Amino acid sequence: MTRTSAPTRPRRRLFADLTPLRTSPDYRRLWLGGTISWVGQAMTALAISLQVYDITRSSFAVGLVGLFSLVPLIVFGLYGGAIADTVDRRKLGLYSSLGAAGLSVALAVAALLGRHHVWFLYAVVALQAVCGALTGPARSAMIPRLLPAEQLPAANALNSVTMTFGTMVGPALGGLIVALGGYEWAYLIDAVTFTAALYAMWRLPSMKPDRAEGARGRASVVDGLRFLGTRPNIRMTFFTDMAAMVLAQPKALFPAIAVLWYGDDAKTVGLMMAAIAAGALLGGLFSGWQARIRRHGLAILLAVAGWGLAIAVFGLTRHLWLGLFFLALAGYADTVSMVFRTTMLQAATPDDMRGRLQGVFIVVVAGGPRLGDFFAGTVGDLTSPAVAVTGGGLACVLVVGLLALRWRNFARYDAHSPQA
Repeated sequence: MTRTSAPTRPRRRLFADLTPLRTSPDYRRLWLGGTISWVGQAMTALAISLQVYDITRSSFAVGLVGLFSLVPLIVFGLYGGAIADTVDRRKLGLYSSLGAAGLSVALAVAALLGRHHVWFLYAVVALQAVCGALTGPARSAMIPRLLPAEQLPAANALNSVTMTFGTMVGPALGGLIVALGGYEWAYLIDAVTFTAALYAMWRLPSMKPDRAEGARGRASVVDGLRFLGTRPNIRMTFFTDMAAMVLAQPKALFPAIAVLWYGDDAKTVGLMMAAIAAGALLGGLFSGWQARIRRHGLAILLAVAGWGLAIAVFGLTRHLWLGLFFLALAGYADTVSMVFRTTMLQAATPDDMRGRLQGVFIVVVAGGPRLGDFFAGTVGDLTSPAVAVTGGGLACVLVVGLLALRWRNFARYDAHSPQA
């Protein structure tokens, strides 16, 4: 059952608001389980890439890992959302997490038996993406049922810490474990970490969607897209994210930038990637102020424009540490945007539509950066990395401004009276 409470005046705080962890045992278990399992999944992702390269000695083959995960994630992201709006979300999350754990066990068994086949690894990656596309919408749709609306920004900031922490720690830990014990140990540890997520899902109450009177028994993807077409504020959360991820996504240019601007090698590429991740982590850790913000739409516009501006300035500097500072600033702005976008999606969407719109969210989040890599790489080859980075950042700011002018009500969105 949805928890509600009268709005209270948020206390002034600097660090992440831990109130959701204190007030909801169900959310606390879900968060802890997700944090532990996310580290394990990041370990497995690195181990698979290393194993594919070990088998093929081909960077192209390693690149195909991303393709085999992206396509199922996009396709099943939409249908996973529709399923999450039809069945008990607790059971969907439990069974799909169990399936992902089983895939990690299969990877470990194959590695122990010496069955090193790249086609098997590709198949597992695709099935992992299917499980993730089913789990994601169900899990996100659960959170508004576990917490009052005023705690959603804090919960989403804590979720961002989970993702960033796993992305930073998991690969480093995975590389160490593979080096010391082999691929099978990384996969086995991942399977064990899934028990935390499985336990959290198992302890949840039933999470059947609140269906409107007269609604059909089976949720439709088309109905979800039609609903989105009538909700300009929700559409704007997707438009602004696409502006940032497609127009101002510089990661594909980092190898060229490292050589042309800083005269360095892969270590500099690693520093640039780490700078964005570190900024994103700080955005989650220092998120206490976000609970006091009511104008979520305005906050999203400013955060996305801040991302674009930080990327544009990064393209102008040739001092490594100054460039890393602006990349970290961009990462911080991205987390702020993500927190408010996710909160708006959860608060302004009826419960029986949350799964489907979260499925659209997954498609945007998964597809946007890939399109951004293609766009940045193409512009960088046709002109220069500097033009691609700075021009892309400024284009992001311009597009956000035009979107704000076109849909003026978005900036006036009030979290105390959410309207999609």
